[in-house]
Amino acid sequence: MNDFLIDAFKGYGVPEADAAICADVLLESDRRGIESHGCNRFKPIYIDRIKAGIQSPATRIDIIKEGPTTAVLDANDGMGMVASHKAMEMAIDKAKTYGLGMVAVRNSTHYGIAGYWAGMATKAGMIGITGTNARPSIAPTFGVENMLGTNPLTVGFPTDEDFPFMLDCATSITQRGKIEYYARSGKDTPAGMVIGRDGKAMTDSDQILIDLTEGKAALTPLGGIGEELAGYKGYGYATVIEVLSAALQAGSFLKMLTDKAEDGSKKPYHLGHFFLVIDPEAFLGLDSFKKTCGDILRALRASQKAPGEARIYTAGEKEYLVWLERKDKGVPVGEAVQKELLAVRDELRLPYVFPFEEK
Repeated sequence: MNDFLIDAFKGYGVPEADAAICADVLLESDRRGIESHGCNRFKPIYIDRIKAGIQSPATRIDIIKEGPTTAVLDANDGMGMVASHKAMEMAIDKAKTYGLGMVAVRNSTHYGIAGYWAGMATKAGMIGITGTNARPSIAPTFGVENMLGTNPLTVGFPTDEDFPFMLDCATSITQRGKIEYYARSGKDTPAGMVIGRDGKAMTDSDQILIDLTEGKAALTPLGGIGEELAGYKGYGYATVIEVLSAALQAGSFLKMLTDKAEDGSKKPYHLGHFFLVIDPEAFLGLDSFKKTCGDILRALRASQKAPGEARIYTAGEKEYLVWLERKDKGVPVGEAVQKELLAVRDELRLPYVFPFEEK
């Protein structure tokens, strides 16, 4: 699958080195069991946008401003995953030298699974924090209009275990990609994840995707509808990510982040991202940090379980267990994604036969 994705990206104009980055981000998402951001999004999010002319396959990255610990990059509407790889590399290098490094990116596009970028930092023995804004999806508490993106707040810590702590989640209860996955699988969206203009919960996945695009529905922030279950907390964190993703680099925000121009024609999304890296060696050392972090996680997993529950997990553990299972066996591909892969293959006339065709 890796070779196919690289050749497919190349077929639509993505340079080979960039195509390898994009393919790895998508496949790593599937290997971790996060199908909503893997090959499920290969055609509709990346290929279709390249074909529509609102995303450039060749990514020109300009350094707008740079200091010892900071930088602002312009991705010029290229591949968000390529710009993010460059930004995180810069942030890691700065953190190695000065203890901290932060890079903001403007005029970018969808950057894939956020945990991939925090994971680059943990592999380097550092703390990684990243976030991105996105097209309007979340309604403010007490509101019904989609204003904020799903805006993930993602944090990765290196530990003394076989896997890092990795909190990678949207600031909404769910994200658009999950609803796309429900729709492709013929499933309803659980009640409480989406609110209609009438203030009531929506569950029809296909209709939700239509209404989200037309602004007739919105995702709910973490905590859900209203204040009773603290939906204002998710709303507040989504706003924090919106500000950090836009204000540091004077970028687009809220309703500006759509693919529709004033005349109704399609336009690039102009997304913003930020990448913060902290080197534990600048404090009391990496080994000390990893041990304390590991001790905290082990204590949490060893705490008293609820009746009937087999175990307690810490963030990133479930994804690691799925990764162990799938890293050699490969990942399952749903029927809808199979059709999209076949369509891309046939359009580009690539000489690939997929395992799912051999049944």
